[in-house]
Order: sequence, then structure tokens, then C-alpha cells
Amino acid sequence: MEFSAQQIAAFVQGEIVGDAQATVSTFAKIEEGKPGSITFLANPKYAHFIYDTEASIVLVNRDFVPEKPVKATLIKVDNAYETLAKLMTLYEQSKSRNRGISSLAFVAETAKIGNDVFIGPYAVIDEGAVIGDNTQIYPHTYIGQNAQIGEGCLLYSGVNVYHDCQLGNHVTLHSGAVIGADGFGFAPTPAGYNKIPQIGNVIIEDDVEIGANTCVDRATMGSTIVHKGVKLDNLIQIAHNDEIGANTVIAAQSGLAGSAKMGEWCVIAGQVGISGHLSIGNHVTLGPQSGIISSIPDGKTMMGSLPMEDKSFFKVQAIMRRLPDMYRELNALRKELNELKKDKTE
Repeated sequence: MEFSAQQIAAFVQGEIVGDAQATVSTFAKIEEGKPGSITFLANPKYAHFIYDTEASIVLVNRDFVPEKPVKATLIKVDNAYETLAKLMTLYEQSKSRNRGISSLAFVAETAKIGNDVFIGPYAVIDEGAVIGDNTQIYPHTYIGQNAQIGEGCLLYSGVNVYHDCQLGNHVTLHSGAVIGADGFGFAPTPAGYNKIPQIGNVIIEDDVEIGANTCVDRATMGSTIVHKGVKLDNLIQIAHNDEIGANTVIAAQSGLAGSAKMGEWCVIAGQVGISGHLSIGNHVTLGPQSGIISSIPDGKTMMGSLPMEDKSFFKVQAIMRRLPDMYRELNALRKELNELKKDKTE
């Protein structure tokens, strides 16, 4: 499907500089742009590509002023990156959707299936499960007993949603995600570890996206809760009875131990570890590989394996680079001091 610069500008309320009739049918990175593609420029580091790109249309911020002629048609918008995301979402939604239940899928008689649902081959919908309208369930996905899946959800192949778990509307689960596996609960005894039954569930609210091979464990009692708008990357562990606040984002290989509470609009970088029973405030940022062993109030930015405030962290890092020189200076001073002591005793 082709769109003209004029049509795109009308949709995004942008200003055209160049050929309003230029057409595009696909997206491309600015350095790889080809005729018939649309791209964007948001980061000044990539500005030099705009003069050579073969893309037909480039989205730019309204304050962009070219230093020399640009072959492509420009569409000036308030925020080029956000506008591109909006266009890509529209493009994705315009694709034809799978519908219908494969003859190779198993759907229990007591399951309730909404309208315009797709259930792929070898998917299993267990007893009492509820699937909302317009939801797509790809092959080899399992929906457990009495689980509830909302409207407009997208569950890719190999997803497992255990019994009694609940997904809101417009939730996306990527391949290998496991929702509702038992929490890591064991009681030590002289003979070993006795398993503590995990009788709670997982509640995932609307507009959540969970990456491949990420696990959200069911609660021991009550619910593990992932609130509205949360985005979880691949390979993340959310333990039993955790609660993730609305619109928080967590990057890959991070993990939360049991009963941790995280506020809204937090940004968690990769390989962050958070101890159990802690409270992380709203609008907290945790840098990569931070190890969090105590609760954090609202608005803090923390970094480092021994977490500290960002200003202290950068000071420590600057000092660490100087440690070899400081060590040599210390040895020289120690030598001079020993010589002075020797002279004094003589």
C-alpha cells in the first residue's frame, strides 16, 4: 500500500518541504534508505546521512535546517521519532489479521472464545478459559484452566499462561514467555527443602508487552501484578508477589526477587538485580548492573553494583581511573617518609 507525502503530512499534521506527491510503501533506516521508503532523523549524530539517503521521504523535527540541499522530501513534525512510531503502528494495524480456529488446535468445551479470534495449530485452550474478541493465539501456545485473556491480545508461539491468570486488553506476549509458573517458595528443613504451594495468580493489566523468555511467577497467595502500560524486555524474572507500577520499563536480564514493589514510570536498565521485600518509588532510574539491597524513594537515579546516587557514582568512576597514578604517588611518598625517618634516627 502506497502513501503520498501529502497524505502522511495530513495524518501527522506536518509541513512538507519538497515534492508533496512523493510516495512510499515501506520504512527504512536513514543510512539504508531506498526509493519508495520513509525514514526519520531525530539524533543529530545521523544528520550527515540525510544528504545522501535514497529514501523518498524523511521525517524531521520542525527546527531542522539543512546545511545543503536534500534530495528527499521532508516532512517537518514536532517530534520525528514519535511520529515515526505512530506511522509504524498504523502500518502494522493495516496488515491483514489471522482469524479462525485451526482444526489442529484443542479448545475445551467449557472455554469461551470471543469474536474474530485466531487460534493457531497445536495451541491448547484448557477448561474454563476465556479468550476476548480479536485476540490472536499463535501455534503451540497454552492457556490454562480458568485463565482469562482480554480483547485484542497477541500471544506468539510457545507462550504459556498458567491456570487462573488474568490478562487485560491489548497485551502482547512474545515467544517463550511464561505467565504464572510457581514462585520460588521452599521451606528449609533438616531433610531438605519442602515446597510451599503457590496458590495465587498473576494479573497483567491493559497495554502491557512482555518479551521473549520472560517469566512472571504466580503469587504464593494473592496476586503478582503487572500494571497498565508496563514494558518488559526479554529474559526478565518477575518473582512471586511482585508488583510493577504503571508505565515502568525494564530492560533485558533484570530480575526482581519476591514481594518487591516497584512504582510508576520507573526505568530499569539491563542486568539489574532487586532484592526481595523492597519498595522502589515512582520515577526511579536504575543504571545497568545495579544491585539494589535497600528501598529507594521517588525520583532517584542509582547506578553501580554497590548502588549509589548517580553523582557519587561518576565521582567514584573518575577516581578509579586515577588509582594507578595515585598508587605510584603513595609508594613514592611512603619511600620518602621512610628515608626521612631513617635520616632522623641516624
